[in-house]
Amino acid sequence: MATGIMFLVMFGLMFLGVPIAVAIFLALVVLIGMNPVTTANFLAQTLYSGVANFTMLALPFFMVAGTIMETGGLSKRLVNAAKSMIGGITGSLGMVTIIACMFFGAVSGSAPATVAAIGAIMIPMMVQDGYNKYYATGLTCCAGGLGVIVPPSYPMVLYGVTVNQSVGDLFMAGLGPALVVGGILMVINYVYCKKHGLKGDNKFNLKAMGKSFWDAKWALVMPVIILGGIYGGYFTATEAAVVAAVYGIIVGLFVYKELKFVKLWEIFRDNTAFIAGTMFVMAPAKATGQVFAYLNITKIISDFLFSISTNYYVILFLIFIILFIVGMFVQTTPAIVILAPTLLAVVQQVGVDPIHFGIIMTLALAIAFVTPPVALNLFVGSSMTGISIDKITKAAIPFLIGLIVAFFVVAFCPPISLAILGRG
Repeated sequence: MATGIMFLVMFGLMFLGVPIAVAIFLALVVLIGMNPVTTANFLAQTLYSGVANFTMLALPFFMVAGTIMETGGLSKRLVNAAKSMIGGITGSLGMVTIIACMFFGAVSGSAPATVAAIGAIMIPMMVQDGYNKYYATGLTCCAGGLGVIVPPSYPMVLYGVTVNQSVGDLFMAGLGPALVVGGILMVINYVYCKKHGLKGDNKFNLKAMGKSFWDAKWALVMPVIILGGIYGGYFTATEAAVVAAVYGIIVGLFVYKELKFVKLWEIFRDNTAFIAGTMFVMAPAKATGQVFAYLNITKIISDFLFSISTNYYVILFLIFIILFIVGMFVQTTPAIVILAPTLLAVVQQVGVDPIHFGIIMTLALAIAFVTPPVALNLFVGSSMTGISIDKITKAAIPFLIGLIVAFFVVAFCPPISLAILGRG
């Protein structure tokens, strides 16, 4: 009863436009008032401990690093590198968009940032080449989800912090799924472009590819430094984020020379508000997770799911339904912090590896970036092109289906995630 009222208060406040962090906190206060499972002092301590975590420092530094690399001339070099890989094949510019999103995701860790950076370059190019504007925007919005699948990934860091799993292992486990998602999106793009006769003009040229990759080498080596440093034991994920930010500043200022000190200050200022907002959401979300543990919500959900089936595949399908619905209405941060501990405890009972489940959650929430009403990628695409959300959503449906297919391929085949860790 009290838990149900809590959710009604939370979603009611969110519907009225109350900031999500405030809505979660007030709903939590209502719950504690009706069912005092813990004290106000403990609640205050949990709010603080929810963000007072060393690994959490990786989030702001990865955010800053992504913005620095975007502003410092990274995007166009990554796009040129992607273009050089694709010759005059059917749907070449669509393929370039997907590959460029994978490249940029490897340095930004953010889906909306990937859409903004790659979309600003590729959407006008695709439209000029004969692509339907709605299709081009829908493709970019869905491919932008690769920004959180290709490591480093903002949701993976959140998941690792929340359930005490290795962020480095999560990053490595994301490589295989990223290739699966990218491959499926490319197939869909090929079929569409084959039907509409969209074929690139440029022929593949090995020399041109070598030149473009050489020009983009400073950007392309960044993921190698991050993952190699973490997995080689040279630094932690948090230290890797700091290295990425400093590396981005050096490359932008002194190598590409497209980043200015004045712009650097603006980057820090703009990211401060976003970082503070993330922390503001995470504190009450973490407290809610602790209260749910006291209320034994895990057992309630577990009993409900296992009353339907105990089959591995059925449980993962039901988990997908839960995450898909939640992702439509709740932002990534509270969704992970509140649900990850509870759902992980459920799926571990059917043998799901915690690292694999982190990838599963990341994929599900990548889909949430393009499922209204809370669909950040669609809002970014709309603001860039002036196209309404509903029209972008309609155009993105084939790619949304592709993302769902990719989810189940990865979820039902753990070696795609775990083989690289020797755990598949």
